[in-house]
Amino acid sequence: MSILVLTLITGIGLGALYFLVASGLSLIYGLMHVLNFAHGAFLTLSAFVGWEVARRMNTESWGGFITSILVGALVGGLFATITEFALIRPLYERHIEQVLVTVGLSFAAIALFEGIWGTDPIYIAGPSWLKQTTEVLGAKIPNTYWILMLAAALVLIALVLFLKKTRYGTIIRAGVENRAMVTALGIDVRKSFTIVFAIGGAAAGIGGVLAAHYSGYVSAHLGQTLLIFAFIVTVIGGLGSLAGAAIASVLVAVLQQVANTYLNGTGDFIVAILLAVVLLVRPRGLMGKKAA
Repeated sequence: MSILVLTLITGIGLGALYFLVASGLSLIYGLMHVLNFAHGAFLTLSAFVGWEVARRMNTESWGGFITSILVGALVGGLFATITEFALIRPLYERHIEQVLVTVGLSFAAIALFEGIWGTDPIYIAGPSWLKQTTEVLGAKIPNTYWILMLAAALVLIALVLFLKKTRYGTIIRAGVENRAMVTALGIDVRKSFTIVFAIGGAAAGIGGVLAAHYSGYVSAHLGQTLLIFAFIVTVIGGLGSLAGAAIASVLVAVLQQVANTYLNGTGDFIVAILLAVVLLVRPRGLMGKKAA
């Protein structure tokens, strides 16, 4: 019983991490129809800079930990803003070029990170509480998972409130439906789309710092590893659906953990099968909109 509880709760925690990475992808595609393959670079840079900040403050203090998350969000948002302004804005509605330029940026970023921080993983430490466990129904759950769940819940709530309750959220949703009409009203849709990119990058930045603590290290390839599962989650949940990304994140991670525990470490294989089934049976994903 304790093994099952441990598997399920850690699966939900891992799903929370997948959502932090996938939420930005889903948001950017759903509102702007841009498949951003450089999203992993936002995550990795935020993780490195967050680690640098925490290292100078005291890596084992809560102040250093929280500050590193805030700095990671800021760095991810800033990197995403620069990317949108310099590379993506001239290429709207040119999807092949978008893919090529973001893939190129991703590879260039990895080479740059390796040049600055080296090719070997850098092992990190956080507050001692994160290394401890909390017992639930006999299962000892690493406290890192609770932080991941809390962060994912806060990010989801913040994104929904932004899109539903703010002026820019209304402009963005209207711009997606009819960009020409919104522009004719004198509203700068481009500025709103830049904000979307910044928010997606900030979510990735938070995910990057927490992914480093989850893994216990930060490396130049950290973002690329998580980006694979983020794309899987985004496709299964439905491109552009935040709710779909949240549900698919938990589904994929729990299924992965259960398979790893009870089916001899076949989690990645089972997830690949699930992706194939969804693409064959319901190509738009669990909660994706049906094409007109």
